Amino acid sequence: MQSLKEKYNKEVVPEMMKRLGYKNRMAVPSIRKVVLNSSFGKAVVGKSASEREKIFNLISQDLSLIAGQKTNLVKSKKSIAGFKLRENLEIAAVVTLRKQKMWDMLERLIYLSLPRSRDFKGLDPKSIDKNGNLSIGFKEHIFFPEIFTEKEKTIFGLEITVVINAKSKEEGLELYKLMGFPMKEIK
Repeated sequence: MQSLKEKYNKEVVPEMMKRLGYKNRMAVPSIRKVVLNSSFGKAVVGKSASEREKIFNLISQDLSLIAGQKTNLVKSKKSIAGFKLRENLEIAAVVTLRKQKMWDMLERLIYLSLPRSRDFKGLDPKSIDKNGNLSIGFKEHIFFPEIFTEKEKTIFGLEITVVINAKSKEEGLELYKLMGFPMKEIK
């Protein structure tokens, strides 16, 4: 079986050139990066420093396992009393994947994680923005093969964003379909 990167170079690029009339391979939209993020704002509100530290470590460790790369913690920029949020409090973990790790992550996402998710009927084309970027939300992170559900103490949600350099939503949708992303049919 060929890798997703080989499929992109050998099949997707020529097909996109034929379907959308590109004259040059460099004009075809390409995937720039994959961003995984998980917010744990609600989970840490009102907790002591040691309890927050445990939650950060659990989520960061699992996100690092999924991505194959160390996570970065994001801190809040300002205090918001209504959300019980203080300035400089860690509120999210983020991982940005590029190059080979990005391709590996996309393969696991398309062929393993999405089919494993409950009641999955395809990705909604509405989750593609006007620039062609695809955002996928998971309510539970246990759909990834790197996570052992028997050992999990906390289940958290995460979002995966596939960033491409398309000029329109239609170009992005065509690219995702050709690459094998399971998209719902628009009725």
